[in-house]
Amino acid sequence: MADTMQFDLVSPERSLASLQVSAVQIPGADGDMTAMPDHAPIITTLRPGVLRVESPNSTAEYVVSGGFAEINATSLSVLAEKAIPLNDVTRAHIDELIEDAQAAHEAAKEQFKNEPGMVDDAAKLLADMVALGDHIKV
Repeated sequence: MADTMQFDLVSPERSLASLQVSAVQIPGADGDMTAMPDHAPIITTLRPGVLRVESPNSTAEYVVSGGFAEINATSLSVLAEKAIPLNDVTRAHIDELIEDAQAAHEAAKEQFKNEPGMVDDAAKLLADMVALGDHIKV
């Protein structure tokens, strides 16, 4: 078993990380998970939360608003909708994420009046954004 795996974190704006890691805690849409070397192959969606990256020399945390993670035995790639190093997150960042989620919820309520699935998904996203702000206490 290898001690590390390649980790890449990218968002539409930029590449945030590319390094060898020993573990990454992922806020998966179906629950939190930890990816480590020799992990079974999987692709999962992300929910808003904190992505924690553990490398042999350091630990880093990033706030992600959603996206996808592709995991295999030797690498992990995270394609985030938005990603910000946790230390750089301000209340303004969280407020912007919440505003975007509120707008998506309102649009879903208008467009899908008799189809609660999409409205429920938008409401869940909004609740996740509010909870994220409470969790990181900014």
